Amino acid sequence: MFNERQALIAAICAVALWSTVATGFKLGLMVMAPVQLLLLGAAISTVVFVLAATLQGWPRTGWKFREAALFGLLNPVSYYLLLFEAYDRLPAQLAQPLNYTWAIVLALLAVPVLKQRLTARSLFGIAVSYLGVVVLLSQGRFDRLPDIDLLGVALALASTVLWAGYWLFNARSSTPPAAFMASSFCIATPILALLCLLGPGLPEITPQTLAYGAWVGLVEMGLTFLLWQRALRLTRHAARLGQLIFLSPFISLLLIGQVLEEQVALSSWLGLGIIVLGLLVTGRPKVASQPDTL
Repeated sequence: MFNERQALIAAICAVALWSTVATGFKLGLMVMAPVQLLLLGAAISTVVFVLAATLQGWPRTGWKFREAALFGLLNPVSYYLLLFEAYDRLPAQLAQPLNYTWAIVLALLAVPVLKQRLTARSLFGIAVSYLGVVVLLSQGRFDRLPDIDLLGVALALASTVLWAGYWLFNARSSTPPAAFMASSFCIATPILALLCLLGPGLPEITPQTLAYGAWVGLVEMGLTFLLWQRALRLTRHAARLGQLIFLSPFISLLLIGQVLEEQVALSSWLGLGIIVLGLLVTGRPKVASQPDTL
């Protein structure tokens, strides 16, 4: 049954929560290595998804091990490891807008994967968005190379390829969303624990680390995903509701400045604005189950 009021409330809550994640990432990475923060977040998300999927009849609806293993390695393992490493190396005001360009990568990958054509409008929008990336990375100076961690930039951009590819191939799955995420995370979490043991060690369990793990697991990966899915199920106007997501990166920059006390440069605001303008011009390819997350 459609309920536009409840859909709007769920969407606004999801956007508000997603706006906090860049700040949460940076705070968590101050006390944990990227893989440690990811392990705690994935473990908490696993609980959320398993509970949600069980309420919907999983695992009676089926367990596709190969599918779960493949997508679990993509998300959360590979995608978030790249993303957290990027956040660990870059100011949040750079990492967050760079990650937002995944929607442009999605449009590019839809050409070979979904056999969709790029229109002149799409090409123009893509060019505009990547002009925004140049402005963002310039830090307001075009007379010299930017004084930033180039590996961090490469990791952030590489993460957009994984994220876009993940949702393109995910669109072909017939598994219900909650069961899909539950099975993927059930496989991914032990892998992340092994990576921790082989690397920096398991994270120390304290109120602080658990809080940051919950921030990642509930806000970025778990509860907010379910809120957004609920909003899409309750509305007849998914495309119109999806426009709300464009508020998130701007609210996020405000929080980065206030909470992290980063001095957000004018070039960060301008670059993000140009990126979003390019996204609006391009539009998004039609992909079933496609999220509008950051």
